[in-house]
Amino acid sequence: MPKMRKNKNKIGKKTLLLVTLSLVMLFLLPLQASAASVGVNVNGKSMNTLEIIEMFTILALIPSILIMTTCFTRIVIVLSFLRNALGLQQTPPNQVLISIALFLSLFIMTPVVNEVNTQAYQPYKEQKITQEQFLHKAAVPMKTFMLKNTKKEDLNLFVNLSKAKPVKSVNELSITVVIPAFMTSELKRAFLIGFLIFIPFLIIDMIVSSTLMSMGMIMLPPSMISLPFKLLLFVLVDGWGLLFKTLAASFNV
Repeated sequence: MPKMRKNKNKIGKKTLLLVTLSLVMLFLLPLQASAASVGVNVNGKSMNTLEIIEMFTILALIPSILIMTTCFTRIVIVLSFLRNALGLQQTPPNQVLISIALFLSLFIMTPVVNEVNTQAYQPYKEQKITQEQFLHKAAVPMKTFMLKNTKKEDLNLFVNLSKAKPVKSVNELSITVVIPAFMTSELKRAFLIGFLIFIPFLIIDMIVSSTLMSMGMIMLPPSMISLPFKLLLFVLVDGWGLLFKTLAASFNV
């Protein structure tokens, strides 16, 4: 009986495997034969399969493009440093920090967004330019913004690493050189701002810790006592407004 059950199980598995392979072949063969001829009509404009794949690829890369080519990176890192300096674990939560960074980025980059809309999106929407021309025109304002906020030493570093040909102007550099140089500069500035944010809160921690040591309260965590003082200092100096003002003024748009 056990042998018969094992044989039945083996036969059942083989049958299931054969049926699955048959269904896969049945669905894949017609798709492979007609993939090149598939077309979709969008707003009166016909798009083939490759254009559709390219469009979905760009949509999937939008979060990465947002992080790499805008001021989002610097803002979200500085906000994270502020939360750690205050000694708060999950306040504000990550969703709030990301939302603040997103809308601050939109506020700071409004001139760039308007320029992209005027020079690239509106002509493309009216079908005056092709998709390739749209991408080229949209990249120009973004590239100009990144070059304005990129340090010369970081730009020279990636120019030397890429072994690119000498150019007359930095505007002629490839976008693949400008983006990593811009990201490096953003990380450097974000960590520098984070260091400056830590200094006053670190001083409060040191004062509280030394006071507790002198009073013999060794077992009492200094962070428990210093947290209210750090929050009080941050509120009294209008920390949020000062931080947002500094971040907005730190970008060249």
